[in-house]
Amino acid sequence: MGIRENLSAVKNSFKNPDCLLIAVSKTKPVEDLKEAYEAGIRDFGENKVQEMADKQPQLPADIRWHMIGHLQRNKVKYIAPFVHLIHGVDSLKLLKAIDKEATKVDRVISCLLQVYIAKEESKFGFDEQELLEMIDGGELESLANIRITGLMGMATNTGNEEVIRGEFRRLKNFMDSLNARELPPLFNLRELSMGMSGDYLIAQEEGSTMVRIGSAIFGNRNYQQ
Repeated sequence: MGIRENLSAVKNSFKNPDCLLIAVSKTKPVEDLKEAYEAGIRDFGENKVQEMADKQPQLPADIRWHMIGHLQRNKVKYIAPFVHLIHGVDSLKLLKAIDKEATKVDRVISCLLQVYIAKEESKFGFDEQELLEMIDGGELESLANIRITGLMGMATNTGNEEVIRGEFRRLKNFMDSLNARELPPLFNLRELSMGMSGDYLIAQEEGSTMVRIGSAIFGNRNYQQ
C-alpha cells in the first residue's frame, strides 16, 4: 500500500477520531511528506533539528512542525522561528533556552514536558517528583515566551500490553493531578502526547490527545541516508 492508503487505514483504526495524528517523517524524503500532505496531513514530526530545518522551507507554509526527539539547547535557535510544538522538554535548562530563542524571534513556543514513564534507561524525561519541584521552585515565573501545553511520555518497548497501558494511565493520572493544583501562568495542560505505531490504540484508550506514527504510514525507515 502507498502512503495515502496507509494513512486511511491508520485513521480508520483510531479509537478516538479527535486524537491528532502526527506523521513522523524522520529519515523520509520530502517527496514522501508531500504525498502525506496531499492526503490531508498537516502535522509532521521530526527528531533531528538539521533534518527539520532542511525540510521546512521545501514544504507548504501551513505545515505544523513537531520536534519529537531529544533536543539539545544549542540547537533550539535553528527551529525557533517556525516550530509548532516541542514534545520532549526534559529539563529546566532546556525550557530557559527555548524561552530565550523564542524571545529573539518574537514568538511564544508551545512545549510539552516529557515525563519518564518507561522501565528503560534509554528514555529521557522528568520523574514526577523532579517536575513537581521545578513547578514549585519559582524559576518558571520569569519565562514569558513559552507555554507548557501538556505532557509527553514513551512507554516501555515491550509486547506486554498491560505494562504499556499502566504506564500511559499513570501519565494521564499525573496530568490530572497537576491540573488540580495551582500552576504558574505559563501552564495550560490539555495535550497528552503518547502512543506510536505499535501502541497508539492503547494510548488513545488511556487518554492520548496526539499520537506519533511513522512506520505505519511511511514504511520502515532507512537510517543509511
